[in-house]
Amino acid sequence: MQKLTLMPACRTRRLIGSLLLAACSSSALAAADPGLENGLIQALHLKKGTTQRVGTSGKAIQAYMREGYIGKHPDQRFDYTDYYLLKKPASFMGHELVLIEEEYITQYIGCCVSPGAGVTLRVQGSTQKLQAFAIAQRCTLRDPVDIRHALNEVAIKTRMPKGHYASLSCRERDAQSEEP
Repeated sequence: MQKLTLMPACRTRRLIGSLLLAACSSSALAAADPGLENGLIQALHLKKGTTQRVGTSGKAIQAYMREGYIGKHPDQRFDYTDYYLLKKPASFMGHELVLIEEEYITQYIGCCVSPGAGVTLRVQGSTQKLQAFAIAQRCTLRDPVDIRHALNEVAIKTRMPKGHYASLSCRERDAQSEEP
């Protein structure tokens, strides 16, 4: 009879342990080096009165490289844009960061480079903060975005989990498109 009363207690402890582990895993995503996230956010901020960004997207991306979040080379370069898929969990404004992109010119290949950067996120909860950031920094927010189609368009072959994805683009053209 005592074994029957111990079994539920063991299950309860396992359940509590599992819940704690799950909570730690989700908070690990949120705690994934806030300095990296702040550097990337800074790179997307608009310089007042210009169409240029405050931070340098290249420096922000190099920080993610140093910490092993992305590879030393882009997963793909298409037209003027480098695409970096994240290798380990990181957050961006409360969402899961899955892709960082940077547009710049190394060699003229035709029209029209628009320097800047962007991110694609697996949305977790409300996108209200992203929407406010996009408006304030004159970025373009596409929500929702078909991540499989978007990656396929730039010849990136990878499996992405099903979910709600959004893409934030903070390039020169995005800032110009909303000028008065």
